[in-house]
Parts: sequence; structure tokens; C-alpha cells
Amino acid sequence: MANILEEIVAYKREEVERFRKELSQVYLESRSEILRGKKVPSLARALKESSTGIIAEYKRKSPSKGWINKEAKANEIPKSYQENGATAISILTDSKFFGGTNAFIREAQLSGVNIPILYKNFIINEYQIYQARLAGASAILLIAACLTTEECSRFIALAHDLGMEVLLEIHKEEELYYSQLGPDVCGINNRDLETFEVNIDTSYRLASMLPEETIKVCESGLNNPDLIQPLRQAGFNGFLIGEHFMKQPDPGFSLRTFISQIR
Repeated sequence: MANILEEIVAYKREEVERFRKELSQVYLESRSEILRGKKVPSLARALKESSTGIIAEYKRKSPSKGWINKEAKANEIPKSYQENGATAISILTDSKFFGGTNAFIREAQLSGVNIPILYKNFIINEYQIYQARLAGASAILLIAACLTTEECSRFIALAHDLGMEVLLEIHKEEELYYSQLGPDVCGINNRDLETFEVNIDTSYRLASMLPEETIKVCESGLNNPDLIQPLRQAGFNGFLIGEHFMKQPDPGFSLRTFISQIR
């Protein structure tokens, strides 16, 4: 498969420019000012205090597998995740590659979701961070592979200034130094973003190189409850799982079953 990450990032640059023509960044900044001081649930705190740490993901589509659950409703599944034991919710907001939209976050909150919501997209511009704040996100995902250290540092500062937290995602040893830029949570993605192949050993290897006090989240390939306890012992506080639940007839029930089987 071609380098999917490069394709997505190139599209994101075009998409942001299109968005700017519809709504200026100045307008988003002024709207965000209205929300300044309005607190959102803390993802970092929720992960530190949770006994399971499951970040259940609302993910309708993937670039590698196509539609996973096209009929999934944002006003139903995230709320069901919350009711069935999720520590936090991750919502894919990219439209072209993941079948998402920013509106899904507000739909989830209007349905009663009040736990932290992670805005999951490929952020390459400040504009998207303002979009995330206006959508109602608690935290944003920043992917080291998409950003220079200067961009990453600037985006973290902006997210914090707007009252959100940051989950910084790394994939390989060369990206470890990004963790020194001040993110609230460090995610280790077992999926190679160039090929989309998954290797769970990536989490064990990179976690051992991060400071012990780092709040760590394991991402991708977590389709077996037996994987959770060993990863927790390796220092992980959180586990981002989406596809495994979303492909089931009842994602919320699948989450509850998964949690009950963690040993």
C-alpha cells in the first residue's frame, strides 16, 4: 500500500485552505474566546484514576479497510460506550478517510456523554485546533510523524491556551524526543502509518524508553482482553480501542464484555 500518511497530510493541507475560505481563522479565534475559562473533562486525570483506562473509539471507516460501521450513530454509540465502562471517548472527525465530522462530538455530548472526548484527526495547522475547541473536545491528538518539533511545541501551547489537553502519538524510537515538548499524554501507536501494519511489540519497546511518570496510552491492535494486563504492567495507563468494538453489532456491549474479560 502507498504511503497513506503522506496522502492524508497532503489532503489535509488542501482541506484546511478550503475551510479557511468558508470561515476565517479570525472568526474561529473570536468564537473560541467565548469559551475561554469553560472547563472540559481532563483526559490525563481520567486515565490516571481509571482501573481499566479504555478509550473507546467511534470510528466508522478506515483507509485500509473501508467502511467498518457506516450506519453507526454518533448520538448512540459514544453514550453506550460511556454507559458500558469507557474511561474516555475518541471520535474520528476526518471525513474523507474515516467517515467522520466535527459535528459528531457535539452529537455525542448532546446525547449525554460527559467523559473526556479526544478529537482524533491529522492536525497540521492551528486552524484545526480552533475547530476542535469549538467542537467541544477535551483533548486533541497530535501525531509526531506529521509535525516538526517546532510545530508540535506550538500546537501543544495553543491547545493548552484554549483549555484542552494533548495526546501526542509516536510510532518509532526517532520520535521519542517529541515527548519532551510537554504533552499531557503520550500515545504509542502499534500501527505503522506508512503501511498500516500493526505490531504490538512497538508499545513494549517504546514504553521502556519513556519516563516512568509519563501517562502512556497504547493504540492499535488491541483486540484481545488478555493483552491489557501485561501492557498495564509495562506502564500503560490507557488503551485506545475502536475497530474491535465498532465492527460488532453492539459496540457498547462489546466494550462491556471486553472489560469483564480483562484478567
